[in-house]
Amino acid sequence: MRILIDADGCPVTGLTVRIADEYNIKVIIVSDTSHIFNFENADIITVGKGVNSADLALANIVVENDLVITQDYGLSAIVLSKKGIVINQNGLIINEKNIDSLLATRHISMKARMSKKHLKGPSKRTNQQNINFEKSLRLSLIHISEPTRLG
Repeated sequence: MRILIDADGCPVTGLTVRIADEYNIKVIIVSDTSHIFNFENADIITVGKGVNSADLALANIVVENDLVITQDYGLSAIVLSKKGIVINQNGLIINEKNIDSLLATRHISMKARMSKKHLKGPSKRTNQQNINFEKSLRLSLIHISEPTRLG
């Protein structure tokens, strides 16, 4: 099991690496050239700039039971199809029960943007979102390493 981070615009990269160290889990950070990361205890894959270039690189290396941190629902669907685990940066565990509605919402938002409708951007990140993310990540790591404990 590894943790893969879709690090383009990911506000919890450092937090994820720190927690992964506690559990002795390998971390792979994937981003394009517009981001620079320097973590001694993580592998870093840098890809060229381009629409979805980091997402596609991550999709190509994810395997069953990898845990992926991403806010991209298209990538989430690919990870789920490969039997991976997905958490977004706010702690939402993305799974087969909620991916369809998340993809539908994504599609509606994309159509609104294409028709030049003004959409409200994301609000400022809160400390509670970091707390929620950390709880979901730790719960997932415990569940993966000791499935009988929660199941």
